[in-house]
Amino acid sequence: MKVLLYFEGEKILAKSGIGRALDHQKRALSEVGIDFTLDATCTDYDILHINTYGINSHSMVNKARKLGKKVIYHAHSTEEDFRNSFIGSNQLSPLVKKYLVSLYSKADYLITPTPYSKSLLEGYGIKVPIASISNGIDLKRFEPSRDKEKKFKEYFKIDSDEKIIICVGLYFERKGIIDFVDIAKKFPDYRFIWFGHTPMYSIPKTIRTIVKEEHPKNVEFAGYIKGDVLEGAYAAADLFFFPSYEETEGIVILEALASKQQVLVRDIPVYKGWLKDKENCYMGTSNVEFAELISGLVERQLPNTRAQGYLVAKEKSIEQIGHELKKIYEKVLLQDQKKTDGHLYHENTR
Repeated sequence: MKVLLYFEGEKILAKSGIGRALDHQKRALSEVGIDFTLDATCTDYDILHINTYGINSHSMVNKARKLGKKVIYHAHSTEEDFRNSFIGSNQLSPLVKKYLVSLYSKADYLITPTPYSKSLLEGYGIKVPIASISNGIDLKRFEPSRDKEKKFKEYFKIDSDEKIIICVGLYFERKGIIDFVDIAKKFPDYRFIWFGHTPMYSIPKTIRTIVKEEHPKNVEFAGYIKGDVLEGAYAAADLFFFPSYEETEGIVILEALASKQQVLVRDIPVYKGWLKDKENCYMGTSNVEFAELISGLVERQLPNTRAQGYLVAKEKSIEQIGHELKKIYEKVLLQDQKKTDGHLYHENTR
């Protein structure tokens, strides 16, 4: 078995969750001994596992079909998580949905990160079989490290008595960036650091203004940072606060959980079945509730859920994801074999 992992616009999307998903797929396949290539000109593969949606991605699917290859589409995106992102996203979202349905329907199988995103796709009327498989997490990479924590604290010049709340995400309204800033105003003695970046020309003026000008002194937009500083932040912060309104999974949550960090999220459908309020994280529904929870968690007045949160990440390790992907690959190839065997049987019994 050989898999072609295709990822259009790798440099552009490298800073996004989809970019990290590709890295996880490479690691996952290596862990279970599946041969794969990233060479789009390759023709000696069995399955095209495609992650992106551009014009070249569309062409890759058509090319694979002509070559008689099996196609698995990784459905990272939905109409719902396209809204409230880029300029004009809400107006374009119905067209995006039609385009995604058209692309996804060309596959032999769909993979999407959560039961929630699977239910959305089924609601679109897509008839292709769909499997729910997490994007996974590299537990070793996010294992807490004093050295990494020190690098984070030195980079941001953090004093020993400072309270730090972090978030990681693109500059999208959907990510809850407005709420993050509004809540920070209630806690002038805490530092709120937002990791991540989106080109300013692509986001609405309201978000652009918040990032560049209209935020209190205790809010810092750190931009895109990776490696030891970010990984140190996950472990050393007092709280990971992720007020997103819509996700297909939220890889950054898995990163925080793997870092044994205390996690606070918005109570939204995507977390049903794997995140549980007051058990492996805390959940809120309004800024008033978030403010109460932030105070209680940062000041250690509420029980922490770090240990149970880490178990959630452990269940979604890259090694585990590799085995789940392998099952889907084998299933798709077996379907093809059954069709061939059935055709031969029919021919021989004429």
